[in-house]
Amino acid sequence: MTSPMREPSPEAMPAVIAVADLCKTYASGFQALTRVNLEIRRGEIFALLGPNGAGKTTLINIICGIANPSAGRVSVAGLDIVRDYRTVRALIGLVPQELTTDAFESVWATVNFSRGLWGRPAAPAYVGKVLKDLSLWDKKDNKIMTLSGGMKRRVMIAKALAHEPEILFLDEPTAGVDVELRKDMWGVVRALRQSGVTIILTTHYIEEAELMADRIGIISKGELILVEDKVELMRKLGKKRLTLHLLERLDSIPASLAGRQLALANDGRELVYTYDTQAERTGITALLKSLHEAGIRFRDLNTTQSSLEDIFVDLVRRGQ
Repeated sequence: MTSPMREPSPEAMPAVIAVADLCKTYASGFQALTRVNLEIRRGEIFALLGPNGAGKTTLINIICGIANPSAGRVSVAGLDIVRDYRTVRALIGLVPQELTTDAFESVWATVNFSRGLWGRPAAPAYVGKVLKDLSLWDKKDNKIMTLSGGMKRRVMIAKALAHEPEILFLDEPTAGVDVELRKDMWGVVRALRQSGVTIILTTHYIEEAELMADRIGIISKGELILVEDKVELMRKLGKKRLTLHLLERLDSIPASLAGRQLALANDGRELVYTYDTQAERTGITALLKSLHEAGIRFRDLNTTQSSLEDIFVDLVRRGQ
């Protein structure tokens, strides 16, 4: 019996995009990117997170050849993005934040036109599959202007996929899209990854990055402050919270418990203890003993793990 093929680990995947010492300063003097260094592995889903104005879109635009760098180098599949612009751009599909489609064209016409722009031969079967995967098939003859915002977003993705790119950039792809359409889109993204497409996304929905991404990059004020495997990031920077549901309400934390990572919540009816999951000792046993000595009783307790959003907010706050 033949054993099933295993996907290569992300660490074993070669870099398909290499960014070295990338800087971008606009004519106004605003420095959008400062010495960004980044490698994106072939076949991974890489999530780039950061506040508004952090430099996410600028970084994507430079890699895609839409904006020029002030300094530094970028290569895609070993090719220089400036010297080999046309070849590199044909490897990339880009779904920008802005909805820029020809309002008077049909869905079918605009997606086919995008394919032809890159010199790809007509392939109605492939284009039809893309439209079906994105639940656009029944809208293929509709003019773009008649579609909802969510459907227009899907058309943008279809256009980006029309020429069968190896790399797909999704810049806030689910902005303004309802929950049902969002789930469908992520199904398409997963299928693309399975087919070998490298996917780089930015998103305000951090839970989506937590669900979808292999690795996370966090950018703040034009600097890439962290790049980490998602699981390792959660392991290293994640914290746990022990919530004690008290039998009697507390107005304040007793002096005997000062110095511990304790906070009152729910109008004094809950005591929350935050601890490091990587520490040798959690301190829970000592805490429970101290609570008993202080005469504090509780009826129940539960623990929760910090989310990627908690980690993101903490890192960005530290970087300010």
